[in-house]
Amino acid sequence: MTVFLGCGFAAKYPAGGGNFSVPLQWMLGLRRLKLDAIWLELLPATADPSEDEARIRHFQRQLRAHGLAGRYCLLYQNPAADAHDLSQIRCIGISRRELCARLAGANTLLNLSYSIHPPFLLQFERRIFCDLDPSEIFYWMTKLEMGQSYHDEFWTIGLNVHGRDCRLPKSKVKWHTFFPLVDTKLVQAQPLPRQPKLTTIGQWYWGGAVEVDGGFPDLSKKLAFEKFIDLPARVTEAQFELAMNMDCDDPEMERLRRHGWRVVSPHRVARTPGSYRSYIARATAEFTAIKGVDVAWRTGWLSDRAAAFLALGRGVITENSGAQKYLPERNAFRFVSTVDEAEAAVRELLRDSPRVARIARRNAVEVFDSAKNLRGMLGI
Repeated sequence: MTVFLGCGFAAKYPAGGGNFSVPLQWMLGLRRLKLDAIWLELLPATADPSEDEARIRHFQRQLRAHGLAGRYCLLYQNPAADAHDLSQIRCIGISRRELCARLAGANTLLNLSYSIHPPFLLQFERRIFCDLDPSEIFYWMTKLEMGQSYHDEFWTIGLNVHGRDCRLPKSKVKWHTFFPLVDTKLVQAQPLPRQPKLTTIGQWYWGGAVEVDGGFPDLSKKLAFEKFIDLPARVTEAQFELAMNMDCDDPEMERLRRHGWRVVSPHRVARTPGSYRSYIARATAEFTAIKGVDVAWRTGWLSDRAAAFLALGRGVITENSGAQKYLPERNAFRFVSTVDEAEAAVRELLRDSPRVARIARRNAVEVFDSAKNLRGMLGI
């Protein structure tokens, strides 16, 4: 059986090492299971062909760097369209003939965030929808076709989707849950840094739209971090750093610095999967606030970035989206909702960081490991 990993967000964002790392963990897990795995990456054409070619070359370099040369088919779609017709798509990597030969045999598609669309989608024998953002996916499934009509199985990273306190929009499909994936063979435990530092990586602003109680609230990191803005001034023995994507002349940069935050560009410190891993390994733990709707709707969402921190032997301090009850009793998460709770959690972690590091690594191997989660998803 061939297992295809369908993705549409890695090649088009070459500056995002953390973004690229998401499907990378899936592919490495599939390879550890000794499956015939092929990464299908959709790249819609832009108005700049030379930039598209640069994105293609960057994608290929990253796959070679992780031992995946010959294990991919990059689907360059020109012109870009919502419908995906294989006959109109250029295949880079394995040939169209080889791709079709695999499609003629037993196969499964793991379709990340509904990346692969009909009519191409319908050529796969077993089609598994893999949701990485429950608040957006569940909301938009109530408004339009998001793949709910074309898949055999539905899996979500929203661990609390069946919880009584979950407020996600009702869905007609039957959801299964999985933990965010980290390949614990690639991402190994690293020594803790000498200087205590807490960091996270992300987008400071958010351009999506999800309706909550009749309105469309600001669900950005900018707003989510506001209640924690004074945390660096409260815990001066640690450095607090944000690798957030914003313009260098954005007034937010100076405002954050006045409150004690160090701000760096993720495109500089985490441009590739390798530099992304190195960057978070230089931290003592992750501290982050999350999208308000995940907290309000109790989705049970946890990030793949948190899983990577755990695998490196790093604790995670974050807000509780309802995921806490699905974790082992001894875990390296500290869930907070106020700046007072955040201060206490940071101080506790700094006092006992070696023990937290051991628990974090154990959690990663036992709960978040990519091969373990994929084995359950594929039923093998």
